[in-house]
Formats: sequence, C-alpha cells, structure tokens
Amino acid sequence: MILVTGGAGYIGSVTVELLRERGQQVVVLDDLSRGHREALPSDIPFYEGNIGDRQLVARIAREHRVEACIHFAALAYVGESVAEPKRYFENNVEQGIALLGALLEANVGSVVFSSTCATYGEPKQIPISEKHPQQPANPYGWSKLFMERILASYGGAYGMKFVALRYFNAAGATEKLGEDHEPETHLIPNVLSVAQGRLAAVSVFGDTYATPDGTAIRDYVHVADLGNAHMLALDYLRAGGNSEFINLGTGHGNSVLEVIEAARQVTQKPIPIRIEPPRAGDPSRLVADSERAHSLLGWRPAYPDLAAIIRSDWDWRTRHPHGYRSSGRGELA
Repeated sequence: MILVTGGAGYIGSVTVELLRERGQQVVVLDDLSRGHREALPSDIPFYEGNIGDRQLVARIAREHRVEACIHFAALAYVGESVAEPKRYFENNVEQGIALLGALLEANVGSVVFSSTCATYGEPKQIPISEKHPQQPANPYGWSKLFMERILASYGGAYGMKFVALRYFNAAGATEKLGEDHEPETHLIPNVLSVAQGRLAAVSVFGDTYATPDGTAIRDYVHVADLGNAHMLALDYLRAGGNSEFINLGTGHGNSVLEVIEAARQVTQKPIPIRIEPPRAGDPSRLVADSERAHSLLGWRPAYPDLAAIIRSDWDWRTRHPHGYRSSGRGELA
C-alpha cells in the first residue's frame, strides 16, 4: 500500500488517479485545507488529518500495511511564504519531520518527496541542472530545501531511501482532474479565469526582468507528466535505486506574455492584462535540465507543448466552470 500525503491536492490527486489506473493500492492523508475530497474516488481509503499527527500516521501505516510514501502535503505559495514564513516552516518542515519520524517507526523505508525548483533561487545558468547551487529566494524554497537535507540525513543515518523531485511549474489537467485553488496564484489558471469572464484582467507581476519581453520565464510541465514521474520514482526505489534529487521540466521556458498569447489562441478570447510590481522572491527565469530524470527514471514529458497544456486546462474548466465546487462528492468513483 502506498500512502499519498496531500493526495486530494492538484498534483497529488492526479498521481492517485494514475496509480490506481496501474492497479496500485493507495491510501490518502490530507487535511483538505487546499485539497478537495471531490478530487478523489469515493471508495478510496481517505483520512482527513495532519501529516504532523504521528499517531494518525502510525495507525494508517499499521492498518494499511504501508510500504512507501509519496509526500505532497505542503503549503506552496511563494508570495504567501514571504508574508508568513512562520506558517511555512511550521507546516512544511516541522510537520514534515513528524511525518518522517512516524514513517521510520512504522518501517516505511521509501519516500518520494515533492520538492521544487524554488530551492535553486535566482539561476546562475540556464538550463538548471541538479548540480546548480541551491540558494532559495523565498521561505517556501527554503522549507523544501530543509526537507531535502533532512531526507539526506535520515538516509545516511537510518537507511531511508528517497527520491526528491524538484519540479518546475505544474500546469494543465487530465480529463477528470484540474487545478482549483482558493486563492489562486498560478498564472495559467488565472489567465483562463479571465477568458471565462471570472476575472476582469490577468495580473502580470513585473515587466522589467532581464528577459526578451521583460516578463518572467518559467518551464511549464503537464500535471500528468509530473504524476507519471512519481510512479517512475517509486518503481526506481522498489528496484533498489539509490536516493536521488531529480529535476522535472520540459527544458523549454515561456514568458508570462507568451503564456497569455498562447491562451488567447486556445480560447479565442481577448484576455486583457494589468501590469503590477514584481512579487518578492520571484526569480526572473527558471528552466530545467531534466536529463537525470530521463537517464535514471526513463522519464520524458509526454505533453511538452505549451498550447496543449493550456488546452487541457481550458477543456477541464469548460466542463467544471466553478472547479470542484460544481462537482458532486465522490464524482470520480
């Protein structure tokens, strides 16, 4: 049995969907602070609770004979982490340590960890490889880097095996599952909310970056590709692979203005913009070197095209105009 923490969230729920399609047995732990119970099948073993609750994690591990954990559960907004660092370190690090301690006590020796390219900070070279120096520009990135260091220490001392997947910008949707956050800070969902008429204009945070059009560049990765990478990482650990830190990206970056223009083409909507000051802690350019993911896991993005990624999200939003709030509980069963 695989424990998926944060399995009701955006990437977590897609990974659960893919795992079950492969016939894997899954149990989910999520506090639903930012996830959606409706994103999970009604028949899945589900526990609403905190990853820092050692007794609860121990009970789940015991009752479901958990042999591995895919750990998503974390707060993940850069701007919010700058404003509320205490919340991020307590949630992502303090509770993460409690989770790992409970897993060790339950003899769960394999962890796939949801990390982030935010651990690198402002890049010194593009594309960014795993050897790039790690100097996060915000508390969110630091919280993930701390957990990476803790995993490495636990691996050395206690034999815990892990793969830390440093993803770049998750985007897109599957047929059933999409991105639905409140508040929403990610670019593509907000661009498409403007196309839907739910927002008047999309905010562009900064237009004087050292990039060709002055707006920040990111490497957008389809959420199903990320979910598949977690399954491949789990297979890698089960086959006896060593602990690793692995980037997940397409190797191609798109600026904010390029994303907006691509969305105009996909939706055939005008999508007005509003230029605002840059957000604290936002690097100018993040593009991945994902060769290690290919060589170690056999992973390549199946959906590398930006327009296709945006199209998948737009199709999901067309079917779910109000996100999961317009879905029935257990709809995916």
